[in-house]
Amino acid sequence: MKKFLLLVCAAVISMSASAQEGQKAVGFSLLYGSEIANVGLGVKGQYNLTDNLRGEAAFDYYLKKDGWSMWDINANMHYLFNVGRKITVYPLAGLGFVNVSFEAGDKDYVAVKNSKGRLGVNLGGGVDFALTKNISLNGELKYQFIDNFDQVVFGTGLNFKF
Repeated sequence: MKKFLLLVCAAVISMSASAQEGQKAVGFSLLYGSEIANVGLGVKGQYNLTDNLRGEAAFDYYLKKDGWSMWDINANMHYLFNVGRKITVYPLAGLGFVNVSFEAGDKDYVAVKNSKGRLGVNLGGGVDFALTKNISLNGELKYQFIDNFDQVVFGTGLNFKF
């Protein structure tokens, strides 16, 4: 029993996050939104509030397709778990504002133009893989609960710590 408790303690200690309080990062992402059914580009800023808790502000823009376009602004929290020397995983939760627009017509005449903004909730998770001390590769999957426009967002990108 003592060996088992020692093993559990060692596992918990090894899973503490390697990030440091006050650490900052900026990142760039390539995204895919399931409801808009198109790719997007994202930028984000991150700040470690504690060694395990990271705040993130992000802006995503989805490319126009078939008259539809979309952008969102998100504020998310990550709880960091270091599961290896270079790998950190995290669940995420946050709030977002999403703007969806539709425009139909040609270059001389716009027949229909409509835009709606909605508040939403983000739930998901991600993984960071350290390429160097200050650069990490990121993968993320989140579900955006948005009134009449729920979607899954897949993202991958690079983060630069400073």
